[in-house]
Amino acid sequence: MPLSEHEQRLFEQIERSLAEDPKFASAVRASDPRFHARRRLLVAAGVIIAGLALLVYGAVIKTPPLAVAGFVVMLASAAFAVQSHRRSQSPDLHVVGGTTSRRRSRGGGRSGRRSSLLDRMEDRWRQRPEGHR
Repeated sequence: MPLSEHEQRLFEQIERSLAEDPKFASAVRASDPRFHARRRLLVAAGVIIAGLALLVYGAVIKTPPLAVAGFVVMLASAAFAVQSHRRSQSPDLHVVGGTTSRRRSRGGGRSGRRSSLLDRMEDRWRQRPEGHR
């Protein structure tokens, strides 16, 4: 639904005032979950590179425990990066200070676990457009 002319002017005025306040912009950026997810991915990439360097160094000086340690560091960091990326793609991440209606608890105490394939298919079936019923 489009905004009225008055609402658009108010919205633009609010945008200008917020853009001029660096302290507010910094506070919003610090509380933005996507900012933290991006930072975790960058840290994980740096640790993967450090693990690779450790692996190569251990192989060059012919110290297998050091090379294995480098590989383990790389593997753990890659797992952390994948987990951070998946968490950043979740719909609840973009909601600041609340929860979305998509995540609802079903009987049996399954609220904390990822829903099964059948549960997701059932939700999609319920949310399909009216014309296809």
